[in-house]
Amino acid sequence: MTGRRSRTGPLQNALRRGRELREQVSALLQQSKNAGTMDLDKKKNLSRRCLELKKSVDENAFTLQNLKKSDEPAPVGNYHQRKEEEEKQLLKLSQQLEKLASILSRENVMKDSTVDEKSKTSPKIKQENEDIEDDEECDEESTEDEEEEEEEDDDDDESKLGDDSTIRHFTTLGDFTAQQEGDLTFKASELLLIIDKKPDGWWLAKNSKGKSGLVPKTYLTVYEKEGVGQRPSDEETEEDIEVTDETAGGAEILKRTDSHWSAVKKAITENNTLDALTTMGAVPAGFRPSTLSQLLEEGVHFRARYFLQPDLTPSKLAFQDLVWNSEKGTIQSRSTRISLILTLWNCKAIPFPGLSIQVLSRHVRLCLFDGNRVLSNIHTVRATWQPKNPKTWTFSPRVTGILPCLLDGDCFVRSNSPSPDIGILFELGITYIRNSTGERGELSCGWAFLKLFDSSGIPVPSKTYELLLNGGTPYEKGVEVDPSISRKASIGVFHQMIALRKQPQLLVKLRSLNTRSKDILNLLPEVLVGSMCYIHLLLFYRQILGDALLKDRLNMQNADLISNPILSTFPKLMEQPDLMDALRSAWAEKESTLKRSEKRDREFLKSVFTLVYHDSVFPLLQSLLLPEYRWAEEESEGTRWRMIADFLKQNRERDGALSSLLSSESLYKAFDITEVAYDFLGEAQKSSPRF
Repeated sequence: MTGRRSRTGPLQNALRRGRELREQVSALLQQSKNAGTMDLDKKKNLSRRCLELKKSVDENAFTLQNLKKSDEPAPVGNYHQRKEEEEKQLLKLSQQLEKLASILSRENVMKDSTVDEKSKTSPKIKQENEDIEDDEECDEESTEDEEEEEEEDDDDDESKLGDDSTIRHFTTLGDFTAQQEGDLTFKASELLLIIDKKPDGWWLAKNSKGKSGLVPKTYLTVYEKEGVGQRPSDEETEEDIEVTDETAGGAEILKRTDSHWSAVKKAITENNTLDALTTMGAVPAGFRPSTLSQLLEEGVHFRARYFLQPDLTPSKLAFQDLVWNSEKGTIQSRSTRISLILTLWNCKAIPFPGLSIQVLSRHVRLCLFDGNRVLSNIHTVRATWQPKNPKTWTFSPRVTGILPCLLDGDCFVRSNSPSPDIGILFELGITYIRNSTGERGELSCGWAFLKLFDSSGIPVPSKTYELLLNGGTPYEKGVEVDPSISRKASIGVFHQMIALRKQPQLLVKLRSLNTRSKDILNLLPEVLVGSMCYIHLLLFYRQILGDALLKDRLNMQNADLISNPILSTFPKLMEQPDLMDALRSAWAEKESTLKRSEKRDREFLKSVFTLVYHDSVFPLLQSLLLPEYRWAEEESEGTRWRMIADFLKQNRERDGALSSLLSSESLYKAFDITEVAYDFLGEAQKSSPRF
């Protein structure tokens, strides 16, 4: 009679997986000793296997870190000691693989060389592998040696960028397809002659057919076949240089008409840090610097405050999206071509970075997009995740009290753009800090595009959409987020079906609008993307704006400053989500005390909202004690939340903000007329024309 089989716990599974990985790494190190005699394809396969193993090691280490003793189905002896020892061994494996990947990556950027070069390279690789094996015997010394060698490797990589003006011949590291007019398409291992090295990272190059165009320097390495700067012979040129048509693959070459091309090019070219992280296996090959984050840094033209301002008509004598309804005594409801509500459900199978970087924020940025230009403000929703399932992001978590607007997955979208190709662009991103250097950055983990109209101009139906994520930037085509998934699935149809389920995807639902929702959205600006949780605050702002510009002005030609603190400061509030939450909380508390008859009185509600605004967020906007809002800084965000909560609590206890304003302990900015005066003409001129 066989005994009952004991249940294996999470720690046992992690330890077993660690032993398997150590055996695989040992076999890989043994195989890499012969790398000097391998051809280029075998070296690439070896390098790819190294990165895949490092990713598996990092995943197992991440799983091990999040284990708890309470997760075990039965008592485990020396739990914490065994866990710590395994973590150290996995970290050591990760460092060895990182070092080997760096060595192989340097070898893979060159084609087959002469016999003399091979004889020089082979001992070097063997020596490096011997060093890696010696590292297994010396734990403490290995860490220091690897750090020094990584610094030397970085110096070697920088020296290969070829910024020296005397170096003209370069070899391409990968395929590049022109996406804009003036770019030059090329294939991997193609030889290019550099005509002009521009400081922005886009160099003017010529191929063997005499075609010229801009190429990103991060795709190039110095040509070393006959020595740096020497021109190959005609025979070698015909044999080694592969020329393709600039529109190969059906890529559509677009003219550079978009106003934000500089930000897009910056996102594509600033890849030095990304290349290092990709080589180490810290991020998948499909990750890129965030395009939408770059646009937000360009200025206010892609922020919500820019689109809150009323748009002037072409004659500049009236407002285009703000009209007064004299019968109802309020602003006119205006329908638009696009007026919808969407819900972000979750993101699945999102690759998580390695241990060399710390993730500060996981989020989705969305906006209206026509394939060439961003046509609205860029709205950000922060995602939440569980340590046991780090590849799944969720939105709108259950919280005590009000849901922070930054976490709200319900969004509204409005636009009157006539573009037939308009849709919603979703960019998944992470804000990170690199552990070794302390450098901050933001990476795109993939993007998806949901077109809102079909070929006949009919709106797409309201339903749930599973959107597969693309790698690269929205201006790159055919890039996968994690190419290793498709490589593993190339052996059969069944494996391809399984791999399709493993592809990163975003789950989004377009919701149908009822009459009340349509009426609310039709009171908003013609172009705006935002959170549903603060839409009632936007309506108050729009109504107060209509009163000031259309109802209370002496005449339509009057362009004097308008004394109204809400109009002058509310757009700034949109860029500080925690202050928006403070206003929501203060208003919800006040609204709960109002009678039904008072809630139906529009004028009374506006007057009460004005008092709540002055007693809650207006003093905080001028406070010197409140730290400046910084994105994805946990310490700063926590300090601000505590100070905001304390301020609101004092206001409740003292029945207003007057005592806080007069207190000697409170410090505020020097008075500026812009705090209380609204210059509608100046704001209108800044925001027109928008596109």
